[in-house]
Amino acid sequence: MFDYTAPETLLKDKVILITGAGDGIGKAAALSYAQHGATIILLGRTTQKLESAYDQIDQLGYPQAAIIPLNLESATEHDFLEIANTIEAEFGRLDGLLHNASLLGQRTPIANYDPNLFEQVMRVNVHSQFLLTQALLPLINKAEQGRIIFTSSGVGRTAKPNWGAYAVSKFATEAMMQLFASETPESSQTRINAINPGATRTAMRANAYPDEDPLTLATAEDIMPLYLFLMGQDSQGTNGQSIDAQQ
Repeated sequence: MFDYTAPETLLKDKVILITGAGDGIGKAAALSYAQHGATIILLGRTTQKLESAYDQIDQLGYPQAAIIPLNLESATEHDFLEIANTIEAEFGRLDGLLHNASLLGQRTPIANYDPNLFEQVMRVNVHSQFLLTQALLPLINKAEQGRIIFTSSGVGRTAKPNWGAYAVSKFATEAMMQLFASETPESSQTRINAINPGATRTAMRANAYPDEDPLTLATAEDIMPLYLFLMGQDSQGTNGQSIDAQQ
């Protein structure tokens, strides 16, 4: 695993938005960030899952979270601008954004890929991330040390057979991260990077590898050191990098 021990107050008084925050890695990140002092904005498609994460944060005595139910597939530019306006009105700034939500799509040769599903995966994994980053970047640039983390994948660096739209979307994620990072002014304190979580015990991994024993995999909690590092002040010298959580 990435070797980093976060100070208890690493994210004290930070405001961080996490997409796909209702379960899996997104929920683990929400709890971990909240444990280290952050106010978490939980964004996701399923309100019940978001409320469960909210309640868990509350029961543990961490800073009170906020919930934004949103279907990234159907969300429009207007929706993302409204989110930015709401965050600015409620908090005045945004310190961090974790792009965690993704769709797996089909595991099938791309020559046979369903065009409608391809478009759906690209809308969630690429288009929505582009629009959300554009909308929130002015707020993040206002922060003392703004942070944006994209979620990549090994198949976003080397395409493997039958990974279809997911692989294409993760290649696009890598490019988008690099562009936003390289186009950030040198005077800015905003840092933009990507994480490849690796083989992790999540529902998406189970769908992709149904015959795999999940007990052989790292948990979402196991890979949190890198998520904390890239969201905190110790990553000030890191920008435009795609880093493996499991090293």
